[in-house]
Amino acid sequence: MSEEYDAVIIGGGVNGLGTAYHLGKKGSTDVVVLDKSYLGYGASGRNGGGIRQQWTSEENIKLALESRKMFEKLNEELEEDLEFYQGGYLVLSFDEEEAEEFKENVKRQNRLGVESEFLSPEEAKEIVPELDISEVVAATFNQSDGTIYPFKVIHGYANRVREMGIEVKEHTEVTDIVTDGEEIKKVKTDKGEIKTDTVVNAAGGWSSQVAEMAGAEIPNVPVRHEIMVTEPFERFLEPMVISFKHGIYFSQSEHGNIVGGIGNPDEEPGINQKGSLWFLKTFSDTLLDFIPRFSAVNMIRQWAGLYDTTPDAQPILGSVPEVERFYQVNGFSGHGFMVSPMVDKVTAELVMGEEPSMDIERLKVERFEDMDIEEEGAVVG
Repeated sequence: MSEEYDAVIIGGGVNGLGTAYHLGKKGSTDVVVLDKSYLGYGASGRNGGGIRQQWTSEENIKLALESRKMFEKLNEELEEDLEFYQGGYLVLSFDEEEAEEFKENVKRQNRLGVESEFLSPEEAKEIVPELDISEVVAATFNQSDGTIYPFKVIHGYANRVREMGIEVKEHTEVTDIVTDGEEIKKVKTDKGEIKTDTVVNAAGGWSSQVAEMAGAEIPNVPVRHEIMVTEPFERFLEPMVISFKHGIYFSQSEHGNIVGGIGNPDEEPGINQKGSLWFLKTFSDTLLDFIPRFSAVNMIRQWAGLYDTTPDAQPILGSVPEVERFYQVNGFSGHGFMVSPMVDKVTAELVMGEEPSMDIERLKVERFEDMDIEEEGAVVG
C-alpha cells in the first residue's frame, strides 16, 4: 500500500467499490478502497438483492430509476453474469388507508418515469397465483424491478477497479482521520498511515463512527435486520413480494431458493449481526400467511446485517460542513444496493469537482437542520 493517495474510500461494499469504479472510468486511479474485513462483510453482502423503483420520495425514485437503467447494462460493463432478473416487484396493501397512499405513490412514480401500476387483489393474484389474497386490499407492480446477486456485483467491481490500477485492501481497519482545521491530512489504519486530502465514507453501519473520526456529525444509527434462504424449491415465483405493514419481503432465485427477511419493530439500535429465534418463527409464520405452499420447504441458513438508518430513511450524500472533501455515501436505511449505480456515479463526479448528474442538495446532511424533512415511506424488511 502506498503512503499517499488522491482519495481514500472507506468501505468495501457496493458503494465504496462502485465509487472507485466510476473514478477509474474518469481516469482517476490513484485511489485506495479500505475494508476492515472482507469485501461484502457489511450490508452489501447480507441483503436480498432487490432492485426496486417503487418509492415515495422523489429523490429515491429518481436514484432508483437511473440505477435500474445502469443495472441493465452492468453485466456487459463488468463482463460478469450478475444474475440480474427483472421479474418485477409486487407490493401488497392490507388496509384502505394504505391503498389510497399507494395510489398517490403510483401517480408520483409515473410522473417521474417509473411505470408502476395500481392493482386489485385479483390482478395481484394473476401475477402470483399461489398468493393468499383474502386480506389483501390492493397492490402495486412494476415489471422492470427485479433482483441481482450481490456478491457477483461486489467482486465484479473489485476485479474491474483492480484492473484499472486502483488498490483494494481488505482486513485494513481505519483507526483515525487526521485533520488540520477543515482540511483532511491523513488516514490512520492498523496497517499504517495514508496521506490524502479526500475521503469517501461508505462504511454503512459504521459510517457515523467514521464521520466522528474526522470531526463531523451525521445522525446515522445502525439497526439489525435478519434474512434467510431456503433449500431449492420448484420455481414458480417471478416477482419480489413485499408488505410494508408486515415488514416482510421474499423472492425466489433462478436456482429455486426462497430468499427473504422481516423486520422487528422492537429491534434496538446497535452493531449486532447475530441471528435470533424470534426471526425464525416470525418470518416462517408470516410467510405461510402469504403463500401456504411454502410449508413444504426447509430453511437452510439465516443471517443478519445492518440497516444504516437516518431520521428520514433517506441517504446522506455529498460533503459535510465541518470538513472539506469528506464525502458521505451512507444512511440508505437498508436499500443502498438498489440505488448504488447512480449514487456512485454522482459521488465520483463530486470527488472530481464536476457538476453532478443529479441534484442531491436535498440529500445532504444539512437537511436535518430543518425540521421540515420528507420521510421515505417505503422501507421494508
